[in-house]
Amino acid sequence: MSKTGIFYSFHTNKTSKVSEKIIEAFGRENLEVVNAEEVDEENFLKFDNYIIGVATWWDGELPNYWDEFVPAIEDLDLSGKKFAIYGLGDQKGYPENFNDGVGIFAELVESRGATVVGHTSREGYTYEGSRAECGDNEFYGLCIDQENQPRLTKGRVEKWVESLKKEFK
Repeated sequence: MSKTGIFYSFHTNKTSKVSEKIIEAFGRENLEVVNAEEVDEENFLKFDNYIIGVATWWDGELPNYWDEFVPAIEDLDLSGKKFAIYGLGDQKGYPENFNDGVGIFAELVESRGATVVGHTSREGYTYEGSRAECGDNEFYGLCIDQENQPRLTKGRVEKWVESLKKEFK
């Protein structure tokens, strides 16, 4: 398997918990874990495959640590690299921009030549709008709602990770 990094903020409670579930399902020995708050261009570019954790803040914004790294990403050539993106959102509390962070990040890396893998079904979610939507009935990545659907998280993570293992070969 190619070199894979998982990037998320170590200081986010819910995203960190979901990240640990992903790491456990993927196998810690198969991943390099990187704190998204400390990433730089050199460290970012050393991977072939990326698993990116991105929450959606406020009214559909990236968290500060990712938002501050966007200008650096905009200058990178990510051709040949694969990105799998997961995020947390609240489909009842923020139904008009549910998990927008996933879509914002997917659009960003695709614009730099990367391939986004790990699309998931939108079935089972109820919200008004989301930039995470792509295709007929898919999200760009794994959308988790710990506020309203915490019992579905483990199964969603395991199914997603199994698909990534095939994509990342």
